[in-house]
Amino acid sequence: MYNFKNKTLVLTGAAGGIGREIVRQFYDAGANLVLADMDIAGLDTFIQTLNPVAGRIVTMQMDSSKPEDSDQLVELARKHFGGIDFLVPGAAIYKADPIREMTDEQWRQTMSINLDGVFFLIKRAIPLLRENSAIVNISSMAGHRGSFYNAHYSSTKGALISLTRSLSRELGPATRVNAVSPGMIDTPMARQLIRDRGQSAIEQTPLKRVGQPGEIASVIAFLCSDGASFITGEVINANGGLHMAG
Repeated sequence: MYNFKNKTLVLTGAAGGIGREIVRQFYDAGANLVLADMDIAGLDTFIQTLNPVAGRIVTMQMDSSKPEDSDQLVELARKHFGGIDFLVPGAAIYKADPIREMTDEQWRQTMSINLDGVFFLIKRAIPLLRENSAIVNISSMAGHRGSFYNAHYSSTKGALISLTRSLSRELGPATRVNAVSPGMIDTPMARQLIRDRGQSAIEQTPLKRVGQPGEIASVIAFLCSDGASFITGEVINANGGLHMAG
């Protein structure tokens, strides 16, 4: 759908359900890829299914909560491709921890990956962002509405919405910054939630189904494309209408 030839995407959380679809769509569109995930074995195994062309994909194991890992990832982009056109900090964790039982460590772990990790990566990538570049943050419907048993997760996702708007002001006009807020998407991270509350959510959703990872990846590709050249500081809700109807 898009021509990303000679463009470079940096993506974290690349082995996740949405991450893999982002990889697939951007690779098919011709982009070079700098990919990271804690599950490096799973990521490298997935990459082989793409029959990758030598030199177009670089991977590394990354703990997004560690600033030095962001340093290394940005350096990979500089070394192999000279700069960054698209940046998607997709690494995140989602855990069910009721607030009455949540420990300080559980709160901090979620904050360190879902929010601190986004800051670490974007801050270090800024010097390498090319003209007409794009950053897309991955928020969540939980960041707008809150969620049961996931106050730490929803807090990080709400913060990403504010961060997106702030960065769009600071990094324009050279770099556009937007976000996508998925609803209930059929990924390994969300499957327990779907089992527990999926039917109720489907009944409230105008499209009467959960979403697929590729439907989120396609929104991210659009926000990186020239088709979104006059869009910045925006958040696209991709949830089948649940945000509106619930």
